[in-house]
Amino acid sequence: MSRITLDLLRKRSEHNEGEISTLEEIALHQENIVKIELIDKTCRHMKILLLQNNLISKIENLSKLKRLEYLNLALNNIEIIENLEGLESLKKLDLTVNFIGDLRGIKNLRYNEHLEQLFLMGNPCADYQDYREYVIATLVQLKELDGTSIERSDRIKALQHYAEIEGEIVRSCAKHKIKREAELLSYHEQIKSQKNQENADKEENENEEDKQIEDKEEKEDELFWNQTSRHTPEERIAIAERFLRKQAKKNQKKDQIIESQTTYKLKLFDSKGKPYNINQPKVSFKLNEEEDRDHIILEIALYRYLDTCYVDVDVHPDYVRVTIKGKILQLTLPCEVSVNGSTARRNTTNGKLIIMMPRLNGLSTIFSNNKKITKQNPNRCTTIERRSATSVREYLEIGPENNLDFLKIVNPSTNKTIVNNQVEKSKNEEICCDNNLEVPPLE
Repeated sequence: MSRITLDLLRKRSEHNEGEISTLEEIALHQENIVKIELIDKTCRHMKILLLQNNLISKIENLSKLKRLEYLNLALNNIEIIENLEGLESLKKLDLTVNFIGDLRGIKNLRYNEHLEQLFLMGNPCADYQDYREYVIATLVQLKELDGTSIERSDRIKALQHYAEIEGEIVRSCAKHKIKREAELLSYHEQIKSQKNQENADKEENENEEDKQIEDKEEKEDELFWNQTSRHTPEERIAIAERFLRKQAKKNQKKDQIIESQTTYKLKLFDSKGKPYNINQPKVSFKLNEEEDRDHIILEIALYRYLDTCYVDVDVHPDYVRVTIKGKILQLTLPCEVSVNGSTARRNTTNGKLIIMMPRLNGLSTIFSNNKKITKQNPNRCTTIERRSATSVREYLEIGPENNLDFLKIVNPSTNKTIVNNQVEKSKNEEICCDNNLEVPPLE
């Protein structure tokens, strides 16, 4: 069984962007709601309220909804029409398939001057003799009853025989009351017998196995669903409770299956207690241990709009653990750090998380890239060259170390023969040109 809460109202008001105060229409059907509440305090502008197919047994807490025009309470456990006088703008009221037996309660609807449509089909009162005539004569403002329009002649005839009709309705209501009291007595006796049976079953089940208990429960469910229903409010509630219980068991079994399938468990430490390096959220990070002499800096690229409440930082002397939305990023540290002096902050521009962890023993010097450092000892002097992480290309030279003169590539003897040949060829061409009469002489 559920109740009307702010979360439920926000969930069902998505069409209004979750705004409850300005809500004009809401559908709360099929939610197993037992009581009408909270709506009159939070939704004063409500015009359409749909509460059909629930377990509501009483009409209440609606008097402040002055703008309400349509109220649907079909398929509920309502037995009396009451507490609707404050709905000044009510035009349509649907009470189909309830348990209304006292038809005299419709006199309370006389105060709803704008009421035009009323639905009472499926209620015990709809089977009374002269039911339609009594409703038409009592509610003069009605234009439609159970989907059938009311003619002027129908109202005149009903008003003419109103006294006789009212007496018949009173007798029918008295009969229904006696019948209803008998149903309640039998229901209470049935509950007592069921409790006694449950207590006896508990004592027996203590010595039985789980499989036998499940078999008994399945047999009880079969008997319950196969037996004929009395169609009473109590039976409807019992059906809903049993259905919810059965659904909860199914969900529990599904959860157990899912837990059994997920056999993998994240290991944070090895057998000797050494922490593993883990990046479960798969975020990019940078662990800087050389630039700062006194601190180790961890920079994690978080999502820019990720709320900080989803991030948890835990610094230990030899490792740091950052939990991002339940996923763990764990890194081992190159040296011991001070836990109390560590700080974590978010960058307001890019959303990155920066963790400053002070070293317990600060570095005497900071090594920069590609720099030679000389350590002097009393006995000897050693030179240490620190190279950068990036690789440097080195070009190899083949041949002698002296510079090459590309002008001496050609052999001078062969060069002379080539020049002589070119001179002879040019002379021959000149001779050929002189012999050719068509070619004009050179000026």
